[in-house]
Amino acid sequence: MSRIRSVATSALGVNRRTVLAAAGAVSLSAGVGYALRPTDSEAATTAPVAHARQATAATPLAPYTKGTTLASVAAPRNSSGYRRLGDGPGWSRVVRGELATPKSGRAGRRTTLAAFVQLTDLHLMDVQHPLRWEFLRAADPHTWRPQEALTVPGAIALVERVNALKGAPATGAPLHFVMTTGDNTDNNAHSELEWFMKVMSGGRISPNSGDPRHYEGVQNSGLKLFWQPDATLRDNDKALGFPQLKGFLAAAVREVRSPGLNLPWYSTVGNHDALALGAYGSRGDRYLAEAAIGGKKLMQVPAADAKKLLASINNGTDPKGAGYRDFLKAHARSMRSVTPDDRRAPYTPADYLKAHLDPAHQGLGPVGHGYSSANLDAGTQYYAFRISEDVIGISLDTTDAGGHYEGSLGTAQLNWLDGTLKDNKDSYAVVFSHHTSTSMDNTRPDPARPGEKRHSGAEVLSVLGAHANVLAWVNGHMHRNLITPHQGSGGRSFWEISTASHIDFPHLARIIELVDNKDGTLSVFTTLIESAAPHRTDFTDLSQTGLAALYRELAYNAPGAAKTLAGGAGDRNTELVLKKG
Repeated sequence: MSRIRSVATSALGVNRRTVLAAAGAVSLSAGVGYALRPTDSEAATTAPVAHARQATAATPLAPYTKGTTLASVAAPRNSSGYRRLGDGPGWSRVVRGELATPKSGRAGRRTTLAAFVQLTDLHLMDVQHPLRWEFLRAADPHTWRPQEALTVPGAIALVERVNALKGAPATGAPLHFVMTTGDNTDNNAHSELEWFMKVMSGGRISPNSGDPRHYEGVQNSGLKLFWQPDATLRDNDKALGFPQLKGFLAAAVREVRSPGLNLPWYSTVGNHDALALGAYGSRGDRYLAEAAIGGKKLMQVPAADAKKLLASINNGTDPKGAGYRDFLKAHARSMRSVTPDDRRAPYTPADYLKAHLDPAHQGLGPVGHGYSSANLDAGTQYYAFRISEDVIGISLDTTDAGGHYEGSLGTAQLNWLDGTLKDNKDSYAVVFSHHTSTSMDNTRPDPARPGEKRHSGAEVLSVLGAHANVLAWVNGHMHRNLITPHQGSGGRSFWEISTASHIDFPHLARIIELVDNKDGTLSVFTTLIESAAPHRTDFTDLSQTGLAALYRELAYNAPGAAKTLAGGAGDRNTELVLKKG
């Protein structure tokens, strides 16, 4: 792959040197973002960011493993019952050569092309939201998690971990940016969107809605189905060893502060960001939108009813939410009164874009965090941006506005993806999305584009596999670490890197480094990180940091939680080798 020559002389009409001069002469490897051919249907950042973490000339690059899972991973200290966490041994790096043979001596030859951080599936959650279906726990214990009230302090601790990194783990190179690959929020609520923007860019957050004086939801309902942390009631979770923590709920809705990322950050949309509860179409039933801000909340239903509703969600048979509307109406007499709150209203795709473009949430940029006014005008949520001189990033919108939590791409976006890769064939490419290749089997028409065909993950793989410049497809959604080699046409190949969530244990994010081994191969290094919260918890510590530590431990012990989400050794800390295109 030859070096980039003239991407900046695109439809922008702006020379790359001019762009960099306006940004204070920042190096291209700083992860600045500017548009690649922005038109009515394809747009990226419209202004560069004059910030990146730079290594000084006097400081030679060296691997930096402190604070990563190479050094230590949270692990249980006892073998039964409610398990307390502590410091466990780190995960070693695994070299994977399915797509190219690793050659000896490459560590001494390699140069870094880019290094960045992926966050995914934060699921920042308004746990008092009236539409939430916590009552499904009667059918499946993991449909409600004891840790859910702590998503905001947990995410802030992850930001603190990223801020504390001094360089990339494998190469020591500067980290260029952070990309979040969707499900940034959970219930498609304005309250959650505001919290997400402040977590990422900095600010004070009160993770509370409804009554400003106290929590009102399932965790002080007196129902044994849910962990009642403040009460002496022996609920189902306390029977499994969960503690009584007096003052937990008051602490959970107390104001916290995020420092914001000290790197530029970009955003990708997920189904929970675009659809009500992550499942119901953006043009769904009006009843649900009104119920979201209303004063009634359903907290308990018979197990048989919960099982039927859960089946309709999992099978995607109620994409517009009409069945859920009828379900809520049928159980209206069982609802409890809560404080109405307009901040819980669902946000639209335009609202999502406007929040990213709001100067109040710019942080260290770039302006729009990947999105631009052209996205607003066209009604799109996909874009391309320059990562470094040799690498571009492409952020896709894989949600299906027709409903259901699985994804797909419309024809216009798939063609745009193919065209963007062709137009930038002299640059390597990293593709970002929320959904994985195996979770893009929902091809319902988009209500806004009823005549447009939707395309599956297999079709996206075919497009990516036709381009020699694609190195990796980075995504989330499945809440599990999984790295898959893909062999395209004509010997072309790339890696699909799916990363676990930050709502389910083990609460991970991933650092990705791209290097040229100078021997006809490239390597993609992946290194997982946990939040900055200590592994050990103290039940008497309900500070912001103490809550973030408790968030992880509660998630480990959550009834019904899968214990395999960390993936195998080859899905965690890796070196993924590729042939040069």
